[in-house]
Amino acid sequence: MKKAKLFGFGLTALALTVALAACGGGKKDSTDGKSAGGDADHSVVIVTDIGGVDDRSFNQSAWEGLQAWGKEHDLKKGADGFDYIQSNDASEYVTNIDTAVSNGFKTVFGIGYLLADSIGTAADANPDTQFGIIDSVIEGKDNVVSATFKDQEASYLAGVAAAHTTKTNTVGFIGGEEGAVIDRFEAGFHQGVIDTAKELNKDIKVEIEYAASFGDPAKGKALAASMYQKGADIIFHASGGTGQGVFQEAKDLNETGSKDKVWVIGVDSDQDKEGKYKTKDGKEDNFTLTSTLKGVGAAVQDISNRALEDKFPGGEHLVYGLKDGGVDLTKGYLSDEAQKAVDAAKEEIIAEKITVPEVPKDVKE
Repeated sequence: MKKAKLFGFGLTALALTVALAACGGGKKDSTDGKSAGGDADHSVVIVTDIGGVDDRSFNQSAWEGLQAWGKEHDLKKGADGFDYIQSNDASEYVTNIDTAVSNGFKTVFGIGYLLADSIGTAADANPDTQFGIIDSVIEGKDNVVSATFKDQEASYLAGVAAAHTTKTNTVGFIGGEEGAVIDRFEAGFHQGVIDTAKELNKDIKVEIEYAASFGDPAKGKALAASMYQKGADIIFHASGGTGQGVFQEAKDLNETGSKDKVWVIGVDSDQDKEGKYKTKDGKEDNFTLTSTLKGVGAAVQDISNRALEDKFPGGEHLVYGLKDGGVDLTKGYLSDEAQKAVDAAKEEIIAEKITVPEVPKDVKE
């Protein structure tokens, strides 16, 4: 396994991913109505985690990045160009990856760390196929590239934003399934809240819950309802499709006006659209305070471009962080004071003056 390295795909690529993700679900295939070519020797497919390509988050970002790649190279959706295979349950990972290989795709991406074991097994069985794993690391395989993100850095900024915005001095974090990736979100957010609370002379409580699923909106809604009832006025979710329930609960509360405004912090892509609602008196408003950004689509696009040039980075571990534009935080509806604090924290992280923990046990109260 080659040494892990920081890799910057550039702000332009990330901006493209953000622009695509902001379009939300229901986007037509980028090649609809066009005469596009094929390239079977460089075809690419993503195998999603549960939640699918319209989860308005992680999987959707990957698919939109791949669509952008296909459009860039005038490729069509299908086995000679690009496509996706959707997993509706974890039991489908192996079958879906096998289907991708048997359909002749040259590069197969597993979108999410939960697919790592299945990708690793498939890579051993199919040495002539190129594999990519997003959000995990598979070592010792020359036909696998691993791409991970410094989610803790963007999450720290979300914590700074939350601490500056909360009026109840209680904020929440809802994760999907526990593991190394979501640990980074929880640890970064928690530390950002703690550090900022100290600066502001506040005592801020952080409620933390897990849904044990990335595809259970009902559980997300129930957890959010409990947190808001306990006094939280901001919830940061890192839960994929489960987060749709978090947004729905916030929408219900804000539209009924049964309590003061509550906020949600989005994840992986700009989830501003999910926060739109009408107040009790019919005015349009938004409760997505801000969103952490993760260049999943840009990473898929970058690796696919390398493969197209016959420079597939097999055996490498690519790491994307704040410094190279791999993660970030949207402006959203932050106050000037909160934005100034976020900008300052971002500069300090990039300058390595702030080291953000990756696991919750390393969070320093």
